[in-house]
Amino acid sequence: MLVVQKFGGTSVGDLERIQNVANRVSESRKAGNEIVVVVSAMSGETNKLVGYAEHFSSNPARAEMDMLLSSGERVTASLLAIALTVMGFPATAMSGRKAGILTDESNTTARIEDINSHAMKEVIKDGKIIVVAGFKGVNKNGDVTTLGRGGSDLSAVAIAGAIGADLCEIYTDVSGIYTTDPRIEPKAKKLDKISYDEMLELASLGAKVLQNRSVEMAKKLNVNLVTRTSFSNEEGTLITKEENIMEAPLVSGIALDRNQTRISLMGVKDRPGIASDIFNKLAQNDINVDMIIQNKAHDGNTNIDFTVPLNDLNDAKSVVDSFVKSGEIQADSYNEDICKVSVVGVGMKSHAGVAAKAFSTMADNNININMISTSEIKVSMVINEKYAELAVRGLHDAYELDK
Repeated sequence: MLVVQKFGGTSVGDLERIQNVANRVSESRKAGNEIVVVVSAMSGETNKLVGYAEHFSSNPARAEMDMLLSSGERVTASLLAIALTVMGFPATAMSGRKAGILTDESNTTARIEDINSHAMKEVIKDGKIIVVAGFKGVNKNGDVTTLGRGGSDLSAVAIAGAIGADLCEIYTDVSGIYTTDPRIEPKAKKLDKISYDEMLELASLGAKVLQNRSVEMAKKLNVNLVTRTSFSNEEGTLITKEENIMEAPLVSGIALDRNQTRISLMGVKDRPGIASDIFNKLAQNDINVDMIIQNKAHDGNTNIDFTVPLNDLNDAKSVVDSFVKSGEIQADSYNEDICKVSVVGVGMKSHAGVAAKAFSTMADNNININMISTSEIKVSMVINEKYAELAVRGLHDAYELDK
C-alpha cells in the first residue's frame, strides 16, 4: 500500500518526538507499505522565526518571509530522514521544490497549482522513504512560496493525489474527529468515518482538527484521509466519500465557533443595489460574511444584520463607516458577545424535523436564537456567547450523539 503520512509541529516538537515519528514510520514500512512523509516545523519554530523578522521590521516583505519560514520544515525533514536511515530504513529529504510542488505567485498564502511527481515516484521505485518539507513550494519563477495556515496538511493531501496514494494519514495531538469538543462535552464520541461534506462543514463552523482547504482538496482528488494521534496506536477517523459510509448517522456532530461578531446596520437607504455595494466592498477587503438578515424598517429604509469573523471586525468597521459618512446608513452597532453553534449531518437530507429539534432544544434551555442559517446538511444558530457550552451539551444530548 502507498501511504502518505503527515506529522504536525507537536508530533515533531523535539528530537525525542522526531525519533518517535521515525519509529512509527519504520513500523509502517516493515508492514510492507511504501511511505512518503510530510512534516511541519518543530513546535514553536515558526513563531521563533517570525519573532526574528519582527526584530528588524514590523512589516517585513512577504517574499522574504516565505524564504525565512520555509527553513523550519526543511530542518525537520532532514532530521527525520537521518534518523530513519540510521535505523536501517533508507530515506531522503525533499524540499517543496524537489518534490515538484508548483504554486501560484502569492506570498505567504500561495495555492498549489500542480505537482510534478516524477522525482518522488523515482525515489519510491528505488525503495526509499521520502520525507517532504511541508507548507511550501515554488512558483513558476522558481521563487520559494509558503501555503499559509494548515499548509502542511495541504501539501500531504496534494502529494497523495499526485502519486495516487491509497491513504493519507494526518497525525496530530488529537485522536480523531469527535461528535463535539470533548472539553465541552465529556460524553463526546470519536467518529469512525465521516464524509468530506460533513467534515468541510465542521471545519468551517469551528472544528479545529483539520483545515477546510485540505478537506476540499481531498474531496476534489478523491483522497481517503485519516486523522489520528501520533502519541498512541489508537484508530483515527476516516474522511471519505459519502457512498463509502454504509449507515450515515442523522447528525454527525455539533460545532461551536466563538470567533464571530454581529454587525447591525440601521436605516440603510432603500435603493436598488445598496446591499450589493456594501457586500461587494466587504468582499474586496477580504472580509468573509456568514449569516445575513435583511428586513424593511417602518420608515421605508432597510435594516441589515450580518456576521463576520471577530478578527475581521476592524476592517469591517472601516467599510461600514464609509457608508455611514456618505449618508447611506443612518446607524450601526456591533455585538462581539455572540457565538455560532451548528448541527451537522448528511442524514438531514432524508429526515424531517432536524431543525425543529434544534430549535426546541434551545427553547428548553431558555436560549434565545438571534440568527439562523441552514443548508442541506447543517443548521447554524447565532446565540449569546454565555450560553455556548450549555447549547452544545443540550444539542449533543438531544441528538443522542453519545449513543
